Amino acid sequence: MLRFPGHGHPGPDDIVIGPLDLAAHVDEALAVQAKAFGLGPDEVAVRRQIVLRHMTLPGARALGATVFGRLVGFVYGMPNDRAHWWSTVVEPHLRARGHDDWLDGSFVITELHVHPRYQKHGIGRSLITTITDGADEPRSILSAIDIESPARGLYRSLGYEDLARRVHFPSAPKPYAVMGASLPLRRA
Repeated sequence: MLRFPGHGHPGPDDIVIGPLDLAAHVDEALAVQAKAFGLGPDEVAVRRQIVLRHMTLPGARALGATVFGRLVGFVYGMPNDRAHWWSTVVEPHLRARGHDDWLDGSFVITELHVHPRYQKHGIGRSLITTITDGADEPRSILSAIDIESPARGLYRSLGYEDLARRVHFPSAPKPYAVMGASLPLRRA
């Protein structure tokens, strides 16, 4: 477990990062995601089923960040599988750019979200580096909305590079970028 002291000394306002039973805390996690990503109730209901299904897949694992025992951020991922829906959508885009080999031997970051009140404190960085440090795969891939954003800046600072851009997922209103990085991730 990692601790981020709140005021220079350990106390109850520390941010604690550790393993998360995401299936048991799916509603708390999706409340964080809804706040961070601007999701409505219908979208949260769909994502709830997706998260619960993902957590049954081999190698899926999650970490959470808590303050006063309340979840304020989470990440989850798994070894990539070309048969998974996400891979089938991004594969043609990666292949067109000569990067479809990234779908093999990669740990995919499926979701990473931090409550807006707790962003810009290193929580996202700690979540993603900690989960990838435990990966057996030599690299990591993820997708992020294809705009210049703090999230994309974070990923670049960790060593992620664009593998494909303007990727459209069904029902997503904005295009995404697929990014990849060798593991371990770069430390700032």
